[in-house]
Amino acid sequence: MGVSCGSQGKLTITDDDVIEKSNLSRQFLFRDWNIGQAKSTVAASAAVSINPQLKIEALQNRVGPETECVFHDDFWENLTVVISALDNVNARLYVDQRCLYFQKPLLESGTLGAKCNTQMVIPHLTENYGASRDPTEKQAPMCTVHSFPHNIDHCLTWARSEFEGLLEKTPAEVNAYLSNPSEYATAMRNAADAQAKDNLERILQCLEQEKCETFQDCVTWARLRFEDYFVNRVKQLTFTFPEDATTSTGAPFWSAPKRFPRPLQFSTTDPSHLQFIMAASILRAETFGIPVPDWVKNTKMLAKAVEKVIVPDFQPKEGVKIETDEKATSLSTGSVDDAAVINELLFKLERCRNNLPSGFRMKPIQFEKDDDTNYHMDLIAGLANMRARNYSIPEVDKLKAKFIAGRIIPAIATSTAMATGLVCLELYKVLDGAHKVEDYRNTFANLALPLFSMAEPVPPKVMKHRDMSWTVWDRWILRGNPTVRELIQWLKDKGLNAYSISYGSCLLFSNMFPRHKERLDKKVVDVAREIAKGDLPPYRSHLDVVVACEDDEDNDINIPQISVYY
Repeated sequence: MGVSCGSQGKLTITDDDVIEKSNLSRQFLFRDWNIGQAKSTVAASAAVSINPQLKIEALQNRVGPETECVFHDDFWENLTVVISALDNVNARLYVDQRCLYFQKPLLESGTLGAKCNTQMVIPHLTENYGASRDPTEKQAPMCTVHSFPHNIDHCLTWARSEFEGLLEKTPAEVNAYLSNPSEYATAMRNAADAQAKDNLERILQCLEQEKCETFQDCVTWARLRFEDYFVNRVKQLTFTFPEDATTSTGAPFWSAPKRFPRPLQFSTTDPSHLQFIMAASILRAETFGIPVPDWVKNTKMLAKAVEKVIVPDFQPKEGVKIETDEKATSLSTGSVDDAAVINELLFKLERCRNNLPSGFRMKPIQFEKDDDTNYHMDLIAGLANMRARNYSIPEVDKLKAKFIAGRIIPAIATSTAMATGLVCLELYKVLDGAHKVEDYRNTFANLALPLFSMAEPVPPKVMKHRDMSWTVWDRWILRGNPTVRELIQWLKDKGLNAYSISYGSCLLFSNMFPRHKERLDKKVVDVAREIAKGDLPPYRSHLDVVVACEDDEDNDINIPQISVYY
């Protein structure tokens, strides 16, 4: 198109991610040999090879509040247009707010499988991206995932959670404790809650009862994990809630969609059982830095190693609480004795730490779905399928498990190309300028139907007061480093009675607090520095305040953000 090819042109692209195997099928800029490289630099070099006149800068920064020192006011003010192809709503909302603030056109787009959509966000002509929201996706209740799964997605969500807990979070907690035991202990004592207790119990279990020094220890751990997950927990659940259990209203407890589970019987002749043991023991060995012997891949030798493990008998207990409330957000239960238990756990941990080799650290494992040789998906698929077998849920192969547990958003190059083409058509209009709202088009397409729906963008909502009107695109500016009183008077002259002034989460002034009258003759910026307990960013010469106002009839008036220059 020749964009950013002139003497004053420049295209800045940024992405903090690296190329994965699953990225290769959805566009044309990456190749096999680029896997593991930064997306933005590879895309930039590919684009320059297509058009050597292109002036492009590739960055590897996430766009967000934490990188405003990189993407500062001057950066945003010098942009002509922003084109966003982000993969999450929060990032989209942030870019949307920046474009609103600096009054820059935003060409927004997204794809999902055969679907794609484009939205034009044009200053003063259209509503912004954040003006309307898609409904949030429903997540399965925690108790369903933990104890009452009824589809394979629940089993895979549980499997991914267990993988991260056992192989990433617990080793990371162990290292945090070992790096600075006194500081960690203080933090746990200060928290003194169920989460702190759980963290300490996991660390102690990992370093004491389940510590591995040989690969046979790892096999033992894997075999006992199998027994715990797929036998003992199911026995406890069905003991607490028998098949004929009823609810408080007399209805059967195990009514649909709940499925009554049955414990598994471990067998070295079942390939899926041995596959689970192999993957679990290999990954456990990796966290402890234990070499993996070649015999682990020999079915007969692995079976012999598993048969050496002594599995203790399990008896279900009375009075075990199993969460059944679908609104519960945590499975941890606190108690008044948490502080005492935490102190006891810390004492045991200190004793355990003294028995560890000097400099001992674990190796946390981060889930990586695209490496077929790392056993990550083998373990997750094994965990999910054994659990599915408990609950008579159809099992899935490793590829399907990877798709769900890896949270791969389906994508095809066709819908990506269509979204790109539609955005580029609108880009011509933005760069041409002087277009009306009816000249632009938002599009939703589903190539699988096929459905193509094009519509004019929705104009922004207009607010009015007296002879003034404004939209979400407007920002009022007050220069001259005013005092709080001068800001209030400036609004009073517009027929607006200010009753509170805020900067971020800090309340700078409220007429409800008599002591705030002392702030009236102070500069707004000085009050902000005093209350916010920190200097304003050095790259900014103004601060943005939100002022709550009423008209003379005491009706709330929603006014634009005010930029106070100092």
